[in-house]
Parts: sequence; C-alpha cells; structure tokens
Amino acid sequence: MPHLDVPGASLYYETDGHISSPALLLLHAGVTTLRMWDPQIEALAARHFVIRFDARGYGQTQCTDAAFDERADALAVLDHLGILTAAVIGSSRGGGLALDLDLEHPDRVTGLVAIGSGPSGFVDPPHTERESELFALIDAARTAEDWHKAARLEVTLWDVGPLRHESDLDPEFVRRAASLHRVNAAHGGVNPTRIPLDPPAVDRLGDIAVPTLIVVGEFDLSSRLARYEYLTAAIPEASGYVFRDSAHLPSVEHPAEFERLLVDWLAENGL
Repeated sequence: MPHLDVPGASLYYETDGHISSPALLLLHAGVTTLRMWDPQIEALAARHFVIRFDARGYGQTQCTDAAFDERADALAVLDHLGILTAAVIGSSRGGGLALDLDLEHPDRVTGLVAIGSGPSGFVDPPHTERESELFALIDAARTAEDWHKAARLEVTLWDVGPLRHESDLDPEFVRRAASLHRVNAAHGGVNPTRIPLDPPAVDRLGDIAVPTLIVVGEFDLSSRLARYEYLTAAIPEASGYVFRDSAHLPSVEHPAEFERLLVDWLAENGL
C-alpha cells in the first residue's frame, strides 16, 4: 500500500486514472477517510487522474502529535506524484483545506469544490439546543477516552444530523456512515496540532479566482448552513448547490446525485 513519509507522519494515498489526465485532489471529511469517495472514483477516473489521501489522524495514515501544516501535506502528495496543478474537492475539513490551499498556493489550484465547509477564521453562530446537547455528549466520551463511543456520537451529529432521526434514514447509508468513521477511533489518542493559515481565509475569499462550487445539505448543522451562505456571497462567481434530504455528507448519502453534479460542473468549467 502506498505511503509517503513526511515530517511526523506516513501519509496513505491512492490514485486512479491516467497520470496524463487533468488532476483532481479529493480531501475527505473529519468523520470519514478517503474511502468516502469510493462511489465516485470510477466516473471521475474516466477523464481525470484522481488523487486522495488519509489526513493525519485518519484511516491508514500514521502520525505523531507534532504540529503540522496540512497544506504542506497536500502539496507533498501532489509533488510526490509530479502533479503541478489540480482541481481540489473537499468535504467538511477537506473543503476548508481546499480554500486555504488555493489562497496560499493559487498557482497549484485550478478549481474548488467545498462541501459542508467554511473558511478558516469564520465565527460560527451559536449552536442550537440539540447541537449543544450532542457536542456535550461527544466531549464527555472524549474526556473518558471512549473513542468508539465518540465516533458513534459524531456520526449521529454530523451524518444523521441534529434535525433528523436515524430510524427515518436509509439503513445502508447509516451503516456506511458508521463504517467510514469507525476506523478513525484507532487514532483517538493521537492529537497532531494543525498550523493555521495566517491570515485566515475568512477575509480573503475575494482573492479566489478559480471556478468554485459550494455545496451543503439542507439538514447540516446551523453553523455549516451559515458558512454556505457566507462562501457563496463572498467568493466571486461562486455557484451553490443545496442537497435536499441530506445532512453533512451529501456525497455519501446521495452518491449518484453528487456524481452527476460534480462531473457536470467539471465539464462546464473545462476542468
């Protein structure tokens, strides 16, 4: 299995498609691993060279508690593969990284897709009562170092969503959502510190000059809905798309619809 050694970590990565095709860099959410993109890989790899890796603290990547620059990790993977530019598609934490990466290295990014994400430095509105309740339960599980319980609660908060009930959802989606995050419990005791973008992205979004698509699920957390509104208003020429009947992971909950959206958007923008 391919790994790339960088300071403080061994990054697990995968590639699909022909290396001469336009590159896509897929960045996973904080409640998944690179496996979240599996349903879309075949369609994307037909016309693109698709790159994805497990971030520090996730999946098959191994790391220490050392401070790190996640933008440098992403560039290290691209450089290792000899990729000069890529369209960057990120979900949740991956979407925030995509925005930061473009602002710090605009010469490396040809297009952006941010799903359930927001810019670094954004001040979220207060949580709703239900959101606060679930965050408190997650914090208690983490304090007790019950990483598997914390992972289950995070799936309830993010994937199911604070306004929905698991029993009302497709059981296959619930099963897949749980399996995508369950493996991350093994990293519960590891706490690498991210070095933030300075200055943060929140007041620099007007500098983004590449085609940009902002995506959110209608049942995502209130903070993510606020971030969606901010991004679509602040990024020049950004387009937005709201997934109905979805929370934080629309690409996992509605993989075929997301695939159509992404493939069409890439084609329309010549990416």
